[in-house]
Amino acid sequence: MPASEETGSGPVIHDHRRIDPVTGQVRGKHAASKPAGTTGAGRPAGASGPAGAAGTSSSGNAAGAADAKGGQDEAPGGDAAEEVLEGTVEETPAASQQPSDTETRLAERTADLQRLQAEYANYRKRVDRDRAAVREQAVATVLTGLLPVLDAIDQAREHGELSGGFKSVADSLQSAMGKLGLVAYGEKGDAFDPKIHEALTHTYSPDVTEDTCIEIFQPGYKVGDRILRPARVAVAAPVTGPDGSSNEAGWSSDEEGN
Repeated sequence: MPASEETGSGPVIHDHRRIDPVTGQVRGKHAASKPAGTTGAGRPAGASGPAGAAGTSSSGNAAGAADAKGGQDEAPGGDAAEEVLEGTVEETPAASQQPSDTETRLAERTADLQRLQAEYANYRKRVDRDRAAVREQAVATVLTGLLPVLDAIDQAREHGELSGGFKSVADSLQSAMGKLGLVAYGEKGDAFDPKIHEALTHTYSPDVTEDTCIEIFQPGYKVGDRILRPARVAVAAPVTGPDGSSNEAGWSSDEEGN
């Protein structure tokens, strides 16, 4: 509350309010000691003399009271600061755990990405393998249908009828089929292999030591490891077996039984 003192020259009014009534702001520690104004013969409130001394004493007491009250008001602020500090200390472990959680999530996402990449690589390999198999099957189907044409060309060549423009067409066709991977096999003297040969006749010969193709009726054709048609051949077996016994006798008895 404002305090006033009367002096010989007139009353001096000191404003000790801590809150400024105009601005609503808290005044400084020394703001309350300043006089609000003077009334009287024109001397300032802080003039020397008994009145000035009394005013100064009153102002000092009021300022001390305000400082003491301000100190009491500021005490809770210190406690609040301590509470904030304690809250910050308690939240520190959670903040320290955050990087580990981030690293865990990063490791999980990395593992997912690696697994997805491996699955995609396997998918591409499988697709490429299936595409190659489909292409090989399609080529084999087309070439199998053209094998009778090649047989006719071979017969015409054996009889000397392959000449002129027909010979050029036949050569071009065989070249194109060779580029697609078609390979002919089967020669006289080849060892008989039931996997790639088809025996149409069977005889015995003292000139061979194992089952041998002595004549080729139709050549065989293959694409890669795929056999399109086995070679049709005549097979001759050795007369004597590994133990020195005659194979002809056994074969004759089998024929008589049939």
